[in-house]
Amino acid sequence: MRIGCPKEIKNHEYRVGLTPESAAELVAHGHSVTMETGAGDGIGASDDAYIAAGATIASVDEVFETADIIVKVKEPQEVERKRMRADQTLYTYLHLAPDAPQTNDLIASGATCIAYETVTSARGGLPLLKPMSQVAGRMSVQAGAAALEKAKGGRGVLLGGVPGVAPGKIVIIGGGVVGRNAAQMAVGLGADVTILDRSNDVLESIDQQFGGAVKTVYSSQSLLEAAIKDADVVVGAVLIPGAAAPKLVTREMLKTMQPGAVLVDVAIDQGGCFETSRATTHADPIYIEEGIVHYCVANMPGAVARTSTYALNNATLPHLLQLADLGVAEALRRDPHLLNGLNVAKGVVTCEPVAVAQNLPYTPAADMLAQL
Repeated sequence: MRIGCPKEIKNHEYRVGLTPESAAELVAHGHSVTMETGAGDGIGASDDAYIAAGATIASVDEVFETADIIVKVKEPQEVERKRMRADQTLYTYLHLAPDAPQTNDLIASGATCIAYETVTSARGGLPLLKPMSQVAGRMSVQAGAAALEKAKGGRGVLLGGVPGVAPGKIVIIGGGVVGRNAAQMAVGLGADVTILDRSNDVLESIDQQFGGAVKTVYSSQSLLEAAIKDADVVVGAVLIPGAAAPKLVTREMLKTMQPGAVLVDVAIDQGGCFETSRATTHADPIYIEEGIVHYCVANMPGAVARTSTYALNNATLPHLLQLADLGVAEALRRDPHLLNGLNVAKGVVTCEPVAVAQNLPYTPAADMLAQL
């Protein structure tokens, strides 16, 4: 199988789909790997490192022209989508639900598109999304703490406080992977931490994990409104797999918050969970609306590219080897959890939440196997 890995071109995206070690593993399995020139620069992996691993270095045109499987990190940008062909498989994060232009382009391409974020596991959960959720959760507290600085429009509060001055209050909406990792960082800073979730089992687990150092609240509209009123930082950490994020904090609710408080929307890849959220970049990460600082960077883990890339490859490589060793159709047929990652194939949407979000016809992924 011919594996191609282009350089990421999204704003300030430094991650890469394959590390040299992953490339070497693919080559050891008898596959060819073609890397775009400079693809690994953002993680300190030179072209020579990939050559030593057995990969070929080529132009972006050659990568897309020769590959059977395109491996990326972020969703393909418009120019990349135009390069995709019906005989190719795309393996990357897609986050299609809030992104109709991308969905339409991938449908038009006829390509087989597997989204990291909807691949499941036998133990439950989303194993290919988990490592980036861990990174984003931890980064959300760093980002929120920085945005609280007065020069950036924040309240001028130190999350950890100092002796004689109370710590800042951080409210985390959602007790999943993002929320727990955010809480871990916030507790480490000495902040006053509250997590809201709608699962009593999750709340009990969090209480046990943190030994009472984190307040847990069953999430209802009234309790959420009460929690954010005196929060210094609110982290949006909700996820409905494959679907657009629910808008849990409205514009009217922002008007009850303290001026200069910070919202960090980790759900922005799926459209965001705050009504006033709009995607930002690392080049221009924050904006202020209704007196509240918004941090809505859609590729947060890209800022810590080396850590993120290696964590991501640890999760994505085993499935990539399945796809390459068995062939795409057979790999999907044998592994129903990998099949859950199929979002678009041969011109149809095969992920129901995406179809519902965009009012598009839906074809179950299993029904497409014979055509791959």
